[in-house]
Amino acid sequence: MTTITGRPTLLVPGTSPHALAALTAEIATTAAQYDRSAAIPEAGLAAAHRGGYLTATVAERYGGPELAHREVVRILAAIGEGDPSVALIAANTLATHQAQAVNNSWPEALYTELVHRSAERPTLVNVIRAEPELGAPARGGLPATIAHRTPEGWIINGRKSFATGGAALAYHLVWARTDEDPVRVGHFIVPADSDGITWHDTWDHLGLRASNTHDVTYANIVVPSENLIEIPFRDGVYRDPAAAAGPTSFGHVALYVGVARAARSAFADFARTRVPAALGHPIADTDRIRTVAGEIEAQIVQAETLLEGILRRIESGEIIASEHLSLIKMLIARAVTTAVQTAVAALGNAALTRHHPLERHLRDVLCVRVHPPQEDTVLLAAGRAALRAHPGR
Repeated sequence: MTTITGRPTLLVPGTSPHALAALTAEIATTAAQYDRSAAIPEAGLAAAHRGGYLTATVAERYGGPELAHREVVRILAAIGEGDPSVALIAANTLATHQAQAVNNSWPEALYTELVHRSAERPTLVNVIRAEPELGAPARGGLPATIAHRTPEGWIINGRKSFATGGAALAYHLVWARTDEDPVRVGHFIVPADSDGITWHDTWDHLGLRASNTHDVTYANIVVPSENLIEIPFRDGVYRDPAAAAGPTSFGHVALYVGVARAARSAFADFARTRVPAALGHPIADTDRIRTVAGEIEAQIVQAETLLEGILRRIESGEIIASEHLSLIKMLIARAVTTAVQTAVAALGNAALTRHHPLERHLRDVLCVRVHPPQEDTVLLAAGRAALRAHPGR
């Protein structure tokens, strides 16, 4: 194997309103096409790569810009406004680079190779976690995917569900447990060109159709010993890292803020051009539609303010309880969903036809609910904490 040394100088992406609006506009041109075909959104990913957006979180020590969380969510909201499937794939890659910047958990030579590849072309990474039998890992349990220790490293076998990015991925971070005693749990870095990877085209979803979130099987995948990023047991208990929201997890909800903005634009365009014969002027001139537009705006402003505000607090060094971070993420998800549903409800059948973009935005925004932690677990954790902190007198 050739060892890559040195570091590339990665492009610092533009995060001005003008630059992000241009990014949104370019990615949006192919969003409907990829939604219909469910193909990998290569054009949108290429646009994000050209602007340096897929490497925005690479650490400075590797030649990257290492943008702060608030800038990252602005990028993902802009991409999500154009095509949320592109944004989801981008969010997963950016989260991987963010984790490396903080934890330095990848083997140095392997991560250096990743950065060099990322400088040349879209190089996508995702944590592959969900399994058919287990379901959502954030709800507890250990993976059925097994890593067997050998003198040369690890042999990995198992099947995963909902592996976003599909065959476009360059590296898989496969959540698995070892067959050792005691067992260890972690993510195993698997190059996508490894022998033994089989993709199953299972993704035929309501929304984010171009995200290629298919099933994948690993059969006797061989990786070196150092490719394990271990997740430690604490106090004898394995605590899943996705069970509570953290700063990086707000990237996922940010992309749906973009979906809500796209729905707002689609609603406004329809309202300005729809002129019923009995009315004689655009419905945008009626108080009813103006009120609906105000409600949509209120929900988007609420989501944007929560998102910006919580990240400002985190960046200032404030310690915020994990259950409160999860609550804020949940409230953002509620607000963006309400914004899109309000637009659709006001326009009726016109918004539900596949010829109108609001139909696609509705399907896409509903996917915000699947990202961990889910609403019921968030409310349960917050309720427990509140009852402990505020006992009755």
